[in-house]
Amino acid sequence: MDDIERTKELSRIALKFSEFYKGKVGIMPRVPITSLKDFSYWYTPGVAAVSLAVNHDVEEVFNLTGKWNSVAIVTDGTRVLGLGNVGPEASLPVMEGKSMIFNFLGGVNAVPIPIRVKDKEEFVNVAKALEPSFGAYNLEDIESPKCFFVLEELQKDLSIPVWHDDQLGTACITLAGLLNSLKVVQKRREDAKVVLFGAGAANIATAHLLATAGFKMKNIVIADSKGILEPNRSDIDNLMFTNPWKYRLAMDTNGERLSGEEGGAFKGADIVVSASRSDPSTLHKDWIRSMNDDAIVFALANPLPEIWPSDAIEAGAKIVATGRSDFPNQINNSLVFPGVFRGVLDARARKVDYEIMVAASEALAGRIVNPTAEEVIPKMTDWDLYPEVAASVAYASSQKGYARKHESKEKFLKIATEIIEHNRMAYSTLLDNGSIPKLPEV
Repeated sequence: MDDIERTKELSRIALKFSEFYKGKVGIMPRVPITSLKDFSYWYTPGVAAVSLAVNHDVEEVFNLTGKWNSVAIVTDGTRVLGLGNVGPEASLPVMEGKSMIFNFLGGVNAVPIPIRVKDKEEFVNVAKALEPSFGAYNLEDIESPKCFFVLEELQKDLSIPVWHDDQLGTACITLAGLLNSLKVVQKRREDAKVVLFGAGAANIATAHLLATAGFKMKNIVIADSKGILEPNRSDIDNLMFTNPWKYRLAMDTNGERLSGEEGGAFKGADIVVSASRSDPSTLHKDWIRSMNDDAIVFALANPLPEIWPSDAIEAGAKIVATGRSDFPNQINNSLVFPGVFRGVLDARARKVDYEIMVAASEALAGRIVNPTAEEVIPKMTDWDLYPEVAASVAYASSQKGYARKHESKEKFLKIATEIIEHNRMAYSTLLDNGSIPKLPEV
């Protein structure tokens, strides 16, 4: 079965399973209910005392309710996977899947919330109105450049961490993979020339995160379908108003002031990170051949990478990563967000930023003691990874003054490990006793 046939078969199975289970997540009580009298303290009249305690000190909401472990996955469905603007209803299967991963890998209660809004301002207003119920926000599948505005506004105005996974999650796992890739090819981050192919949410965030981690902004070149991004490009004046985030990077990157068609960015590059079109003909072999020896190629589009790994290697790449699990080196946000959110929730953090993300990336990279060309990133089955990332994030949040709760890194590791293991044990019990039906035959 070739790559395309395997993709079609996985899609067929996904439809059958979704029809059988009718949703990936659900809500269950987490307190004992053995008789009618239990409702007297879980609900009325006892619950009034809990409400009064929170009214007296709003921070008590983290101690007396589930806010401490609740995340909203908020989307408008305008850029779902590689599908585009499919709308809020069609985004729900993806948000449910995200919620399932949050819970299984991070012990986080994540609620999928696709919303129908007419513009970016309304999106922000809806998200602000929902803040009392949640300890953090995961923004998801929002078109660019709207996603930048929404993230900035919510990070500025809310007192809980706000994360856009298509920006921050992708950047974080990309950095982790690049740190280990550079070890394999024995190059230094401060010397590496990096091409970011595609100038959407993921690569704009990746540029900033790489700079925070010690890569030189002047050694980063961004290219898209209109060519290399630089101060004299024909659309630069328009970008100043329509996409100021992209405009600022045009000013700050590309120290050599390369210009012209996108292929010219690859010559002499050490790394390419492509977050572009889901089409294996997007990155050309000739572009890869023009890169330096021991080239690193991350082709991250889903479901189809911008170049098949075998073609990239044939063209001279030393290390190739994709977004898929059926190839080596899967650059998957699922390695990042369960641990990051476990960490910010355990610290009761007020915000998350690029420095916190570097701590997460370094923890992820550190799980591979001796990286190789075919193993620069951990696998999702590395169960100890998630509490490790959580502890690093929680401790970094505490050190930076973002946390409401302060502990040692060792204590945060213990907290995260216990929560995740307890959650996984509860799930296993439901699976073992048949409460969760086994997969049907397809």
